[in-house]
This record gives sequence, C-alpha cells and structure tokens, in this order.
Amino acid sequence: MEKLDLTKKYKTYYNAASKPEIVDIGPARYLSLTGTGDPSGEDFSNRVGALYPVAYAIKFRCKARGNDFTVAKLEGQWWFDHAAHPGLTMADAPAKVPRSEWSYRLLIRLPEFVTEEDIAAGIAAAKEKGVSLAADIQPFEMHEGKSLQMMHKGAFSREGETLAVMHDYMVAHNLSHNGLHHEIYLSDFRKTAEDKLKTILREPIK
Repeated sequence: MEKLDLTKKYKTYYNAASKPEIVDIGPARYLSLTGTGDPSGEDFSNRVGALYPVAYAIKFRCKARGNDFTVAKLEGQWWFDHAAHPGLTMADAPAKVPRSEWSYRLLIRLPEFVTEEDIAAGIAAAKEKGVSLAADIQPFEMHEGKSLQMMHKGAFSREGETLAVMHDYMVAHNLSHNGLHHEIYLSDFRKTAEDKLKTILREPIK
C-alpha cells in the first residue's frame, strides 16, 4: 500500500525560501481547534495534544480501507484584537501584544479522500480514550490564494525579525493583508531545540 505524504504532494505549500516570495495556495481541508492564550501555557499544549489522537484515528480508519497517509505537520493561524492594539505592523505585534491576548486556530491538513464520517469517527474515538477537548475539534476549509511567505529559522521569539523583512516587502510592492497570519511548523517544537526550528510564515495578500 502506497502511503500519501502531503508534504511531497504539495511541495509549494510545505516549502518556503529564506527571502519573501509570493505563492498561490489552493483550497484545503483541516482538523481545527481554536483557543486563546499564551502558546507556552498548558491549555495550548493540551489543545495541540488533542488534535493528534483524532488525526491518527482518522489515519487508521482510512488505512483499513486502503488509503494510508502520513499525519501532516501542525499549523496555526494567529490573530488579536486590532481595536485594542491599533496601528501595529505585523512585525511589531509579536512583541507588543501580550501573549495572553493572542487567539489561534490550530490545524492539521487532511487528504482529499477523508470524509466527514471519517472526521466524526476520529473525534468519537479520541473522546472514548478520554481526550475531552476532542469534542471541540471541527473540520475547517481554507483557500488562502495569493500569499506572501518566508522561512523562519530559530526561536519563535525572533519571528519579528522575519516578519519585518516580509513587512518591508509588502510596503515596497504595495501589498495589503487579506487574511490571518499563518504558520506551518515544519519542526516539532515539543522536541526540537529552539535554534533548530523551521517555521513557514505566511500572509494572505492582495
């Protein structure tokens, strides 16, 4: 049985250069779990941990009927209350918005052959194993389209440096935001040293 690896099938989606580049991102479906608060806190960690039992339950269900796949990389969309923090650029926001005020949507991308029934069964299986947060997981669809992206290497606390480069590019090319800040975690930040982390930073634009 051939195992589908989304990182190989969608190379543009899961790769970024060390300088700003414009890409066209097609539609995709995900498992989704939202939250608010410090990403270094226990609640965030619990929400990350809740997604994986559901994703693996879906994987094993699909594998049983001949459609095996590798569970995809963790992703996240991030936003804050712009009315409470007006005038911040995307480079300023990581340092100037308190971590407790950030909202997020955690995501794991799904193959096209995963059905709504598969998702419901995966959530049910995780709940049966005691993953209470699985009840809050929902399917989510996203089509970012034209986007600006760049690879960030190193600690999350230094993302502002990479975002500053992207911001300057947007200003120079008269581009504006057209969606939520999006990060794709190519490294497992639970196990990887900060200086070794690789994260795609993506901004839908127009």
